Amino acid sequence: MKKPFMVLVGEYTSLAFLLPTATFVGYGIGYFLDKSFGTHYLYLVFLLLGIAAGLLQLIRRLLRDTGENGS
Repeated sequence: MKKPFMVLVGEYTSLAFLLPTATFVGYGIGYFLDKSFGTHYLYLVFLLLGIAAGLLQLIRRLLRDTGENGS
């Protein structure tokens, strides 16, 4: 069954926020841990983890959506 147009617009609009949000959350966690422990490198580790998590979620969602169309 084909999804209504507005549902598709909502789903694909959320993809635009997925990667920046995951990146920001990863950076925020790393920044907070850096301040808590007095270090200066954890923000980079968690920034990279946030980017990786965002990309993984993006790929999963795109694979799921392309699989539903039968292609």
